[in-house]
Amino acid sequence: MKKTLSGIAVDCVKGDIAAQKGYDAVVNAANAWLRPGGGVAGFIHAAAGPGLLEECRPLAPIKTGEAVITKGCNLPNRYVIHCLGPVYGKDEPAHELLANCFRNALKLAEQHKVTSIAIPVISTGAFGYPFKEAVQVSLTTLKEMMPELKSVKKITFVVRSDEKYNILKKALANFY
Repeated sequence: MKKTLSGIAVDCVKGDIAAQKGYDAVVNAANAWLRPGGGVAGFIHAAAGPGLLEECRPLAPIKTGEAVITKGCNLPNRYVIHCLGPVYGKDEPAHELLANCFRNALKLAEQHKVTSIAIPVISTGAFGYPFKEAVQVSLTTLKEMMPELKSVKKITFVVRSDEKYNILKKALANFY
């Protein structure tokens, strides 16, 4: 399911974020210290190897809503953009912090001339953000940012479950 809006292809796939070939960058749903963890951060660090942690050390800690960029190390991607999303029910205003996370990731992608990016739906794992709400925040933010995107031409959301994939696919159909 690929659609194009303002010259940008927006898509979703079911799979492992750390195994997305053909993208300049992948986004890590990071913790403040940019260390390996559960979920997305664990998968990305495991696949990237110990060099990623070395790249991350001088950049940590980051604040909720912030994003930083490193090399991809052993990943099939040139860059990893690390975002710290809000913990739902704790970090407020959650929707604005999540929007900032997505916004800052796309700004870094633009600064580094990234043309394609694979991104999870940030904060919806251990941080407890309701998936449907997070998808809406992400797509609303993307729509607002599209006029500013010159390098980024392909954005693919990556999820692991059939249920989340179907929710995202439906939301993307309504996005256009």
